[in-house]
Amino acid sequence: MKIITANLNGIRAATKKGFWDWFAEQDADVLCLQELKAHEHQLPPECMPENYHSCFHFAEKPGYSGVALYSREKPVAVHIGLGDLDPDKDWSDMDAQGRFIMADFADYSVISLYLPSGSSSTERQAAKMTFLERFLSLMQRLRDEGRRLIVCGDLNIAHQAIDLRNWRGNQKNSGFLPE
Repeated sequence: MKIITANLNGIRAATKKGFWDWFAEQDADVLCLQELKAHEHQLPPECMPENYHSCFHFAEKPGYSGVALYSREKPVAVHIGLGDLDPDKDWSDMDAQGRFIMADFADYSVISLYLPSGSSSTERQAAKMTFLERFLSLMQRLRDEGRRLIVCGDLNIAHQAIDLRNWRGNQKNSGFLPE
């Protein structure tokens, strides 16, 4: 199985730069996209490749966030937003930002995730940490239920110095903090 994930920084901009021509050559089974920055009516026709099932979680705010998942195999179920999987918790703040989509297949699930960067303020960093705690709890519950998970996305987190171009200058920034 071949899975590709890409942060596009805008699906329309990526389309103009030839993303879909490149993708057609990849022979991928699943494609996860983050940072669509578009709504459904703004998607170029190229964003609907033949022989792929597509699902989207658009942000409510125009030109912001958004994730997508494409698959050759038709999913058994699609979960748009974390509130769809975890209705006992209030995910409305993150779900409004279009940050999560999960496709269930027979014996595994694929997730396209766009984690908040947390870099704009201490409040956004706190929101990111809260999101992570709740998200990891949900992922553990799904694993405990026997679900095999493949998580793809832009996590806005660098694990080691090699993962970041300017690691020294980012040691006190969100995404590269010790926690």
